[in-house]
Amino acid sequence: MNVIRGVIGWQAAGPQPSGAETIQKLCDRVASSTLLEDRRDAVRALKSLSKKYRMEVGTQAMDHLINVLQTDRSDSEILGYALDTLYNIICNDEEEEQDESEDENAQKQADDLGAQFTETFIQDSEHVTLLLTLLEEFDFHVRWPGVKLLTALLKNQGVQVQGIILVSPMGVSRLMDLLADSREVIRNDGLLLLQQLTKSNAAIQKIVAFENAFERLLDIITEEGSSDGGIVVEDCLLLLLNLLKNNSSNQNFFKEGSYIQRMKPWFEVGDDNSGWSAQKVTNLHLMLQLVRVMVSPVNSPGATASCQKSMYQCGLLQQLCTILMATGVPADILTETINTVSEVIRGSQVNQDYFASVNAPSNPPRPAIVVLLMSMVNERQPFVLRCAVLYCFQCFLYKNQKGQSEIVATLLPSTIDANSISAGQLLCGGLFSADSLSNWCAAVALAHALQDNLTQKEQLLRVQLATSLGKPPVSLLQQCTNILSQGDKIVRRGSKVQTRVGLLMLLCTWINNCPIAVTHFLHNQENVPFLTAQISENLGEDERLVQGLCALLLGICIYYNDNSLENYTKEKLKQLIEKRIGKENFVEKLGFITKHELYSRAAQKPQPVFPSPEQMLFDHEFTKLVKELEGMITKAVHKSSEEEKKEEEVKKTLEQHDNIVTQYKELIREQDAQIQQLKEQVSSMSSQNEQMQTTLTQQLSQIQQHKDQYNILKLKLGKENQSNSQGDGSQINGLQTEELTQLREEVEELRKQHSLLQTQLSEKDTLINTLRSETMQAVEGSAEGSDNTELLKELEALRNQIQSQSAEINQMKAERQELLRRAEAGSSDAVSGSDGSLDAAKMAELDSRLAAQTAETERLKEEAKSSSETRADLEQQLASATSTVAILQTEKSKLQTEVQESKKEQDDLLMLLADQDQKIHSLKQRLKDLGETVDDEDDLDARDQTDDDEEDDEDED
Repeated sequence: MNVIRGVIGWQAAGPQPSGAETIQKLCDRVASSTLLEDRRDAVRALKSLSKKYRMEVGTQAMDHLINVLQTDRSDSEILGYALDTLYNIICNDEEEEQDESEDENAQKQADDLGAQFTETFIQDSEHVTLLLTLLEEFDFHVRWPGVKLLTALLKNQGVQVQGIILVSPMGVSRLMDLLADSREVIRNDGLLLLQQLTKSNAAIQKIVAFENAFERLLDIITEEGSSDGGIVVEDCLLLLLNLLKNNSSNQNFFKEGSYIQRMKPWFEVGDDNSGWSAQKVTNLHLMLQLVRVMVSPVNSPGATASCQKSMYQCGLLQQLCTILMATGVPADILTETINTVSEVIRGSQVNQDYFASVNAPSNPPRPAIVVLLMSMVNERQPFVLRCAVLYCFQCFLYKNQKGQSEIVATLLPSTIDANSISAGQLLCGGLFSADSLSNWCAAVALAHALQDNLTQKEQLLRVQLATSLGKPPVSLLQQCTNILSQGDKIVRRGSKVQTRVGLLMLLCTWINNCPIAVTHFLHNQENVPFLTAQISENLGEDERLVQGLCALLLGICIYYNDNSLENYTKEKLKQLIEKRIGKENFVEKLGFITKHELYSRAAQKPQPVFPSPEQMLFDHEFTKLVKELEGMITKAVHKSSEEEKKEEEVKKTLEQHDNIVTQYKELIREQDAQIQQLKEQVSSMSSQNEQMQTTLTQQLSQIQQHKDQYNILKLKLGKENQSNSQGDGSQINGLQTEELTQLREEVEELRKQHSLLQTQLSEKDTLINTLRSETMQAVEGSAEGSDNTELLKELEALRNQIQSQSAEINQMKAERQELLRRAEAGSSDAVSGSDGSLDAAKMAELDSRLAAQTAETERLKEEAKSSSETRADLEQQLASATSTVAILQTEKSKLQTEVQESKKEQDDLLMLLADQDQKIHSLKQRLKDLGETVDDEDDLDARDQTDDDEEDDEDED
């Protein structure tokens, strides 16, 4: 009041002005004051009165406040006061808190007041656009009240405000910037604003998603601690649910952006799961709902299958199964986890196989399916939990023939294990237990094991049950019909509607589209009378549903009857209906099923959701079966025998026609296969023909080349024959007879040189021996240095002569190499000649295959043969020349070896002579020193003679 008094002035006496008058004066002050401070104080006063006098402020001050927002943009303080005042008069939250104790009419009136003010504010769309512009202000006192005001507008008039924001330029983008604000208060209120903005508006949801909302929201969730976070995590999850639910475009964007993988850490739980906070339970519950949104059965099958695959690959399904088998998890979280796992595995073979392999952490380990079924048939478990387990079992068997066969196999006699509890045993136990809800759940679960699987329907006929000691076992089918037909005589619980509805749904699913099961059912003489009696009676409202199901069961027996039993053929059953029930009455009772309220509720979605156990009567898949069979059974009952005969004839004709068509299709397939094979053969033969044509063209070109070469050779040979009258002068393979003669002369000359060299070598040996003797004589005759010098000169001359002989030997080697090269050249010419003969042979083979030989080709072959013979003679001559060259080479090597030996012997002789000369001189000197007379020439001669003889012997050796 002090603020108000300061604005409107202090009145010392007189009556106090009313609230409406005060607000009027404040509005006048806002409109007429020229000073910003005065206007600011007036708006602040209106803010303080806006909660108490909501109606007055809203009706009188709204236009002035909007004008302040438009004109006083430069002052953030007055903008904040104006936004707060507008928020107070539009928002209903404060009013709700104050009116908790008031009646509903007052509360409704307050809500209507906020809606009226909101409608007044948004009459001009520029006001909302102005508000969006103010949100760009960074000042806290402007941005925060602006966010709250826009949120209140969306709550009161969401559709209209969404339309204005949608057409506003950059409207959604401005609101998305609130998530990046560093001030948590604004960011958190921005989340609430986006929640209201994205409700039931797919266009805005897409825009928000493509403004990178998923990335920002997941980052916020991670920063706040995921499932352990606070209310902010809850707000983020609620916004994500708004963006993804029933929005296939955003769901695909979420999956393609790999955001499913970022959900896995949310579900990591520890060993100790006790003491969860209420906020954590709420967060985890929303997270599970988010997973379910991505794999909901109402989504397109392709998108659901893709998300299921991603959840398995990233390990999300494995993490959910861990929570499923963990201890200490709250009951509502466990129930929602079971529902989530159900939809993740529904219709996905890979995920269903993985779920079948999951074991509970017990001793011994048990399959998760068995543990869940134990909870389903346990009447002490919560109702919602039992419904969740049933839904999980249904999803596990949905389009899973492998799983269906595994469940049915646990009931067969050959696979029953007495030491362990199987799924089949639990289902049979629940089917015949005292709890009607267990009866219904077990019957529906077993029906799903037979859904659209003819093989398992026939296999289940083998199941035998031991009812009591001393009595033979009965089949499962007979036991179900016994409970229905005998009522209180067997079990009193058979009279319960829920139990009988469950058993009738099981029997209808079992014998549907299975003539063998129909025959087994009709084979029991009590079944048909019981059904007709049930249908014909006039019972209460609760029993009409049972009558309708009995009519459906009897109709299936008519429609799928193969007439194998004489007493219960199609015609006899229809006559029985006409006599005992009446066709119109039968059809009317059959129509009771679809008219039931619970039938419509169950047909909406696959998940069994019921408010109470008593309303749990219909299964979703069974409603599809009823819808499919109702019209077919009605037509079958109304048909006469003649029409049936005609229909059977038509069916037989159609079957024959189908058989003929099938045969023709098979024949056409075979012919198509043969045509395809012939096409392949034609293609291969065409390619071979092209290759043969190419080969033929190449061969023809080669023949032409050979002809040209032959003509050129013929001309050359003609010219050479003219120049050389003798036939020996012809040139073959580039080697002439003149060259052969020259080669022979060179070989003969080489032989002569070899003989001369041998002669010279013998002369040299003689000379060496002569030198030795002369040397000995010189040693004996005189010891003077002049004689030794002459001997050394002669030895040097001998060395020079030996070196000249070595040079001659090297020259002979070079001549021999030249001779070998020329011989090899002749050999290569001979080889080329052999190649020519091979070409001629190829030419002859090709000519014979083509059958197009000419006389010219024959003549060419004759002349080629003569050329080959001449070439062979030349090759023999070259071979003899080569052998001669080899002999010469061997002889030259021997000569070279002998020359080397002679040089070595000469060197040894010189060394020996020098040693002897030195010894002689030393001996003579010693004798002289001793004063002895040296007169021993005879002895020396004798010793020299002996030494010469020994050397001669060595030379001979």
